[in-house]
Amino acid sequence: MTSTRPSAPPAGAAPANSPAQVLTASLIGTTIEFFDFYIYATAAVLIFPSLFFPGSDPTTALLASFATFSIAFFARPLGAIVFGHYGDRIGRKATLVAALLTMGVSTVTIGLLPTYDQIGVWAPLLLALCRFGQGFGLGGEWGGAVLLATENAPEGKRSWYGMFPQLGAPVGLLLSSGFFWVLLHFITQDELLAWGWRLPFLSSILLVGIGLWIRLSITETPEFAEAVKKDKRVSVPLAELFRHHKLSVFLGTFAALATFVLFYLATAWLLSYNVKVLGIPFKDALLIQIYGSVVFGLTIPVAGKIADRTGRYGFLIIVTILIGAFALSFGSLMQGSAQNEASVYLFVTISLMLMGLTYGVIGAALAAPFPAQVRYTGSSLTFNFAGIFGASLAPYAATWLQMNYGMAQVGYYLLGAAVISLICIVATGRDKI
Repeated sequence: MTSTRPSAPPAGAAPANSPAQVLTASLIGTTIEFFDFYIYATAAVLIFPSLFFPGSDPTTALLASFATFSIAFFARPLGAIVFGHYGDRIGRKATLVAALLTMGVSTVTIGLLPTYDQIGVWAPLLLALCRFGQGFGLGGEWGGAVLLATENAPEGKRSWYGMFPQLGAPVGLLLSSGFFWVLLHFITQDELLAWGWRLPFLSSILLVGIGLWIRLSITETPEFAEAVKKDKRVSVPLAELFRHHKLSVFLGTFAALATFVLFYLATAWLLSYNVKVLGIPFKDALLIQIYGSVVFGLTIPVAGKIADRTGRYGFLIIVTILIGAFALSFGSLMQGSAQNEASVYLFVTISLMLMGLTYGVIGAALAAPFPAQVRYTGSSLTFNFAGIFGASLAPYAATWLQMNYGMAQVGYYLLGAAVISLICIVATGRDKI
């Protein structure tokens, strides 16, 4: 497998975009994308089971809702292929704008959907279609945002610049959980189910407008502009990718596996467990998630700084080992939560601290093995394939394991993901991460 690391802009060339422009544009898009994604995750736990799957018992309705949640992860690789093709052919900027619009339109449409009581079975089908659109847009967003940051980064600061789009995840989680939390201070839970749940989805149109304004103000990245100048673009990036870089795609997918499993256990699944099993009031459960998003966000910059100094390879190995060690304590921590809410906070603190450390670095690590002419497609596909294997079924699988085999088995599920990721990180090698 050949590997071409992202290179700094040519010596003496003035950057077309200021650092503030680059980092803001890369952060704002992923913040909006993840805000859209997480309001769906929250609604999938607390709103959609009763409004879109009302004919089932509560557990079956929740599992059906989680199934629609997973649809987006299967749509994301398709989005990565389509947007990656145009991102590698016509440029990062235009493709990022299109991805943002796709996600935004899908999210606003969810806020306008009729419920099962109004149109019957068409309601969950339309919900699934909109969820597909969310995933399709996010599949093209993430890779472009990471490249916008890393391809404008000075030498020696790629992990730091690559950390900024990753910050969109905790900021989006904070905004989405905070929106529902504030709503419940002004309306009742019955009003939330009747009409209030629509407001977070509809509000996305304002965030998308801000994101578009910022994205349209930037110019193309220096590395892509250089590829155009030297006529290095390929006609079909996907074919080029699988002809010469398929091992990098495979290893990158499973190197990120533990990152995805950990995150969706600590957010979507935990929110469901807190409300449905522990009986924690919805507002209090959202407050736990808001706290977790702060922990998550604070550790991402730490990861970027340390990885630039010590190297991403060794840093990712250490963090993945720590995730495996945490998985072994999963059962005891969560069993203690039934008697003591402090155990829930301890679980959230550890899990999202580890998540920040791995997620802050994984973006730059997944982009590193690919040359500029296929980097958008390659990094997007590895990230989104990891989403399928690591995240799409994580809330569903964890709910099923906990109900049928006990909490310790959920921890072993995370441990298995950590072992696979560790093997793939080591197999990728220091010079390719």
